[in-house]
This record gives sequence, structure tokens and C-alpha cells, in this order.
Amino acid sequence: MSAPSLYLDANATEPLRPEARQAVLAALELTGNPSSIHAEGRAARQLLEQARATIAARFGGRPRDLVFTAGATEANALALHGLGAGRRILAGATEHPAILRAGPAVETLPVRPDGTLDLAALEAALATGGPALVCLMAANNETGVLHPLAEAAALCRAHGALLHVDAVQAAGRLPVTLEGLGADSLALSAHKLGGPKGAGALLLRPGLDIPALLPGGGQERGRRGGTEALPALAGFAAAAAQLEPEEAGRLAALRDAIEAGAGLPVAGGAAPRLPNTACLVLPGVPAETQVIALDLAGVRVSSGAACSSGKVGPSPVLRAMGLEADAACAIRVSLPWNAAPDAATRFLAAHAAMRARLRPRGA
Repeated sequence: MSAPSLYLDANATEPLRPEARQAVLAALELTGNPSSIHAEGRAARQLLEQARATIAARFGGRPRDLVFTAGATEANALALHGLGAGRRILAGATEHPAILRAGPAVETLPVRPDGTLDLAALEAALATGGPALVCLMAANNETGVLHPLAEAAALCRAHGALLHVDAVQAAGRLPVTLEGLGADSLALSAHKLGGPKGAGALLLRPGLDIPALLPGGGQERGRRGGTEALPALAGFAAAAAQLEPEEAGRLAALRDAIEAGAGLPVAGGAAPRLPNTACLVLPGVPAETQVIALDLAGVRVSSGAACSSGKVGPSPVLRAMGLEADAACAIRVSLPWNAAPDAATRFLAAHAAMRARLRPRGA
């Protein structure tokens, strides 16, 4: 009997938490539309607002300032559409495509070799031109590198700029609040913290408002039309309520064991990072080859972002960090919330076997 697979692609999607699954199933039993005023509609509305209050409180905001969306891509687009109107859009060079591909007017800011934002470049960009909306990830999805958000937020305030933070990867793994990050808005995603796919949110700083990108029927206080996906949002709230600080220390120990045992260059390894993420560079072996070989051995990793429709190639994130030669030879190992104690040992055994077969002679 073969061993069960080892899932190490949590940055693409976390395994569904049991509490989230139960919440989804319970919400599926509710017939009413949250916008209906009869008894069934009121029951659905009550559950929707309970979910809104839970998620807003978890991330340091007010329920009235939380806009539900179909995911983080929509939340990012809503922030750029609403907060970026009349402003220059500045974004780090390692941001998610949901930001970088939002329009031709996005100006990219360089990152340092460790993957963190070049603060001097940000300050110079803010000092020229008109008002700006700065868009930064709290944590990079490929390397786990954490941007210096406190310093970036201070620069934004000094120059009258707004700061939008894509908190998708950090939200389930580190303490994340609007005030703590100094952000004017946060993008969130349910399936990155153990909730179901298809649910996200944009959390706004009190006093800010945005027009609808999808006007529809006026749901979400007129900020986002369309009937809310109540079961997914109920699961989102249930997952958010289960986040435990002690998970970070346990996952960091497993990540460190993986990096030490692999003995390979770690992209972003010199910077503060997520506790669950290791970006391992194996020179001379294409990432696609590594991913397939490990998959055949029952180990699930990725070559970077899962938002590229299955395409594998040189990582724009690693290229922005100056790792041109190795940008196509790195895999991302991202430990899930329920990683087993032997996850590092099992990964290292499969990885060593793969290297013995695939690495060029003498390398």
C-alpha cells in the first residue's frame, strides 16, 4: 500500500479546515437570499453579518468597512478602482499579477536582492508627481518575503499617499490588522487560510469609501453588486476564527529543517519571511522537471504562483530579485496548517532521490 501524498503547496490553497467545512454545509441549508426581507432572507442576512463581523474583528476593522468579494483578485481590483482613481499607482516589482496587470499605468518599484521593497526608491517615487496609491504585498507568495510595511506606511503618510496591502499570504500565518500594518485597505482570501475557494474581502480604513466596480443590485452597501456567496463566506469566517499563533512556530521549525536538510540556496532566505515558506533553488534543473518528479513521488510542491494557468517558466519574482540565471530553477515548498511532524523528513527523502536522478553530473 503506497504512502499518502504529502501536500506542500499551501500558498496556492490551504487544506479546508474542519470548522470551515461544517460552516459551509450549515449555510447550504439556508434557502433565503440575504437581500430578501422575509424570514428566510432575514436568517441568511443574519449569518452574512455574523461572518462580516467575525472577519472584520479578526483583521482589526469595522464590519461596515468590510466588502465581500469573490476572491482576492477582485478585492485588489476593487481597491485599485476605488482608491486609485485620480492617483498614480505604485507597486513593488514582486507583486501579484492581480496588481501588476491591473493596467498599463502601474509604475513598478524595485526590490532589493533579498526581495524586500527598496524604500529609497519608494521615497523618490512619492516625492515626484501627484498623489499616489501604493500597492504592496504583506508577504510574497513565492518566497514568503515580508515587505517593510511599517516603514513604507510612514513614507506614504508623509507624502499623502494611500497604502493598499495584499494580505492574502500573511493573513492566516502572521498577526495582521489594518492598524498594525499601517494600511488603508487590505485584500483577503478565504482559501489561503483554510476556508473555501470563491470568497474574499476588501477591508477599508474607517472613513474611506469606494464606488462599486460591479454595481449590480446595490449589495455590500452599494460597493459590490451581486448576491453574496453565503456558504463560502460562512466558511471564510469559520476559518478566520480558527487561526492560532502557535501554528507559526511549529511551521517555522519544519521549514528550517527542510532548508537545512536540502542545503540549497534559498531565495529570500536573508529576509524576514513567512514561517511556512521555502523557495529552494536547484541550479541546472528546471522547476517544471522538479515539480513533476516530486509529484510522481507523491510530494506536491509548485514552481511559484498558482495563478499562471499551469504555465511554468522563469519566475518574474526571482528575476526582479536579480536571480536571473536561477529564476527557472526554483521550487516553492509551502507547509499547510495541518502539516504532519514528519513532513520535513518525508520531503527531504523525496528531494534527495530526485536530485540524485536529475542533477547534472558534477553539479
